[in-house]
Amino acid sequence: MGENRSKRLEGKRAIVTGGASGFGAGIARRFAEEGARVIVADLNGEAARALAAEWGDADLGVKVDVSSAADVAALAETANRLLGGVDIVVNNAGVGHTPQPLDELSDEAFDRIAAVNMRAIYLMSKAFVPAMKAQGSGAILNIASTGGVSPRPNLTWYNASKGWVITATRAMAVELAPFQVRVNALNPVAGDTPLLKTFMGEDTPEMRSKFLSSIPLGRFSTPEDMGAAAAFLCSDDASMITGVALEVDGGRCI
Repeated sequence: MGENRSKRLEGKRAIVTGGASGFGAGIARRFAEEGARVIVADLNGEAARALAAEWGDADLGVKVDVSSAADVAALAETANRLLGGVDIVVNNAGVGHTPQPLDELSDEAFDRIAAVNMRAIYLMSKAFVPAMKAQGSGAILNIASTGGVSPRPNLTWYNASKGWVITATRAMAVELAPFQVRVNALNPVAGDTPLLKTFMGEDTPEMRSKFLSSIPLGRFSTPEDMGAAAAFLCSDDASMITGVALEVDGGRCI
């Protein structure tokens, strides 16, 4: 598995939320290839265990609802038991909503977006930042979105949640810098992942073509793109980079 990869994350201990599919799986897989021990935390525990088994330890696949304080506290205990602590936390779990007018989104859909895209980062920070402060090192990576930078109509509350993630990233970076804990974000454009259909409303060749026409490089973000960018930002190669929200978007935000 990735024998020609650099080992920039050798000896690092990482958690990737929403890690069993899509961008999260791309990030988790790349981290493992680069030498990290990776816990795959996902609502789909079976898929998480299957992915973790790729690097030889299915027990590193953990069923977690990141919007639940009890689940996140249990995840921290599991990380301590299995890894002896954590050096890297990737807050990748996220949900979207189908395109619709901002005044028509249901209360339930809004609350779910707030819980998974925003509250989860707060809960993960409460669970993992104290130990990072104590050890005087750590890297946190939040997965935001181009929607938080350059919003499009009919995804307003999703876009707003990702704008929150970008601001939270910058604020966290400034506050945690004295402890040598770095905090960055990635802003992917839509990728060919389970969330794509949600954002498009319908997955048809016409809708895909319309989506792709807004991306100068002419393709979707892939899990591999996200894994490469995440591995860099969470490695010592990026030791002077904090508070950055990096577009991985083929030029869409230009």
